[in-house]
Amino acid sequence: MTIQRRAVLQAAGLAVIPRARAAQAETIRLGVLTDLAGPYAGLAGNGSIAATRQAVAEFADRGFATEIIFADHGNKPDLASTIARRWFDQDGIDAVVDVPGSAAALAVANVVREKNKVMLASAPGTAELTAAQCSPNTVQWTYDTYMLANSTGAAMVRAGGDSWFFVTTDYAFGTSMEAETSRFVQAAGGKVLGSARFPFPGTTDFSAYLIRAQASGAKVIGVSAGGADLINLVKQAAEFGVVRQGQKLAALVMFISDVHALQLEVAQGLVCSETFYWDLNDRTRAFTTRVKRNFAAQTPTMVHAGCYAATLHYLKTVAAMGAAEAKKSGAATVARMKAMPTEDDCFGPGLIRVDGRALHPVYLFEVKSPQDSRFPWDYYKLLQTTPGEQAFRPLAEGGCPLVHA
Repeated sequence: MTIQRRAVLQAAGLAVIPRARAAQAETIRLGVLTDLAGPYAGLAGNGSIAATRQAVAEFADRGFATEIIFADHGNKPDLASTIARRWFDQDGIDAVVDVPGSAAALAVANVVREKNKVMLASAPGTAELTAAQCSPNTVQWTYDTYMLANSTGAAMVRAGGDSWFFVTTDYAFGTSMEAETSRFVQAAGGKVLGSARFPFPGTTDFSAYLIRAQASGAKVIGVSAGGADLINLVKQAAEFGVVRQGQKLAALVMFISDVHALQLEVAQGLVCSETFYWDLNDRTRAFTTRVKRNFAAQTPTMVHAGCYAATLHYLKTVAAMGAAEAKKSGAATVARMKAMPTEDDCFGPGLIRVDGRALHPVYLFEVKSPQDSRFPWDYYKLLQTTPGEQAFRPLAEGGCPLVHA
């Protein structure tokens, strides 16, 4: 097992801490559980590993050592929970980072709570992590479905997009995102003129759905789809000239890595919500420079930024508690994380609520035209900013048992 552990650590590009040093200081062990080859590899994957390593590098020599290992969960909830359990039982992992995929994240959260460890969730979007299935051991950092629906729906109405038509992938995530966004559109004074739902998986021709959306006359076409469906639908919408004819195309969940895959000629005019953009300000640019220079990483997504920020705040908490004390109880460590204000270059100042939801501003962006883009990855124009306490679900509405414990 020692040889295997050294091999994993070396594969991660990290120095193996000698036994003599380990005897002198406590060692915190982090496991980045991510998607290295599947649909979330671009928004999470190796970039999540690099961002976590960046946080560790910035927090070196604080009285304890830190190790990182990683694994690909293959987007399978049973595999994800099996890896997490093995990490806790055999490898001494103290905290799990990232965990893309809502089903995988909920499965891992259950194991983390059972083993009294820490989960730093950046990639999963399910708002259930801070609702009925909230845990004293989990922090959800970057985004969730409620925030996406609220920011994109309500903010678009405030910006004049007061009539909507949805093109939706016909499965649980797609239909729930449509329902949530519809609620915010109507609450803000807008109207929903209809929707067209396409079968999942297997749909490649979206022309009939886009024709219905255009014929509705809606100012905004809400796209409730992700991954390859989102990319193919947006490509076909560009061929139909949706944006050129005056309608806005709003992606209910999209990452800058999707824009990069589409390129500006196709994605221009698309509207989306994110909590991080690498070129937002001097601090986000400084973080991006560090992680790209130190680890040859891609331009970071908001998920990568969340891995960095959540890990950094966790390590600050460990330093405040003492590593030996932090290792005793994940729930106690998360409680201390909630008691400390958050502060980092990706999200600025913020806080973590009792339900585990990290609060920070949410940004409504429009994808630039090729003519407006000045340099590589110069993709977004900021339209609106929503404060975190307004963007994320009110604490009293989630049904988290911790709120009234």
